[in-house]
Amino acid sequence: MIEAVGLTKRYGDKTAVYNLSFQVRPGAVTGFLGPNGSGKSTTMRMILGLDNPTSGRVTIGGYPYRKLPNAPRQVGALIDAKAVHGGRSARNHLLSLAQLSGIPARRVDEVLGVVGLQDVARKRSRGFSLGMGQRLGIAAALLGDPQVLLFDEPVNGLDPEGILWVRNLMKALAAEGRTVFVSSHLMSEMALTADHLIVIGRGQLLADMSVRDFISANSAGFARVRTPDTEPHLREKLSLALTEAGGQVLPEQDGALRVTGLALPRISDLAHEAGVRLWELSPHQASLEEAYMRMTQGVVDYRSTADQKAGLQQPLPPGAQPPVPVPGQGQPGWYAPPPPQHAGAHPYGGPGAAPQPYAQPVPQGQAAPAQPPAGAPAPAVPAAAPAASAPSSVSPAPVTDPTKSEDAR
Repeated sequence: MIEAVGLTKRYGDKTAVYNLSFQVRPGAVTGFLGPNGSGKSTTMRMILGLDNPTSGRVTIGGYPYRKLPNAPRQVGALIDAKAVHGGRSARNHLLSLAQLSGIPARRVDEVLGVVGLQDVARKRSRGFSLGMGQRLGIAAALLGDPQVLLFDEPVNGLDPEGILWVRNLMKALAAEGRTVFVSSHLMSEMALTADHLIVIGRGQLLADMSVRDFISANSAGFARVRTPDTEPHLREKLSLALTEAGGQVLPEQDGALRVTGLALPRISDLAHEAGVRLWELSPHQASLEEAYMRMTQGVVDYRSTADQKAGLQQPLPPGAQPPVPVPGQGQPGWYAPPPPQHAGAHPYGGPGAAPQPYAQPVPQGQAAPAQPPAGAPAPAVPAAAPAASAPSSVSPAPVTDPTKSEDAR
């Protein structure tokens, strides 16, 4: 299991992640969503020990990554598929990783077969397509047969067959009881792959819930009703009957009616009582993409002005924030932490600072801390409890970072 508690990361005056707490449990595919610049990549790098948090902690199975005994056999990750020496063949690249971690050479050929690169195993990786590079990165993540797996955009560059393969692979790994944490911008793929979602925006937690609950909390279901096109008076008759029964009826461009506030059986009964024939009566639930767009519209950093001119996005009024369905919010033992500030700024803002909707849990039986008044000194961040030490006979696995310089992505 992956557990983050009060995770915060600052790069100079830029706050990439702020007071982030969540758990990634085994046996399920957990999707990690958020707009560009929301802090997803930074969070994954802190999980893997590539970046040190400014405050807070993140552990894997109770240990920080750097203190895991033989970490490559416990954690596999795909963060940057391009982090491969172009002059090496696929097999030699994996073989060097296996030798560093004490993994048998036969495992290299096994994972090459799993990802479908056995026929190009001896070709240099500089000639690989983007999709082939992704497959090689997934093979490296699977090399140690780990129980915890992290994937950042694993279907990038893959064709439809490859996307389906990754989807089935993720589900199969989770079904074996492994912890699978997947970051992606493809909402349609997350809807088919993920069981649970963690959504962040501007470095803070927006949602931590199942896919079904996330869609329900950020969308309104409705019924779509259609009457015969050749008898428009029936549509008006049905619309009146539904409105009188307490439903809300809106016409759609194709002539159908969008009905909210009434269950499908009730709509059918009302149509029968009014003597109206129906050509269509179907439920509609918003897609994950629609629910995601509704939740994150207030935390998007890069938005085209042309979208608003075309009416594709409705701008929020100044200062408005989207609803944040954090489980347990408003219950005893929950509190709203202060908003992130530049390094060195007062953590609770100045007088009149607006309260933030984000919520974080307080341990059971402990009173929720009151917000300090403006101008009060910032509370000290408690030091993370020392993790249990690894066996003395095993030295911590070295962690190298072949990626580019740190950035708050």
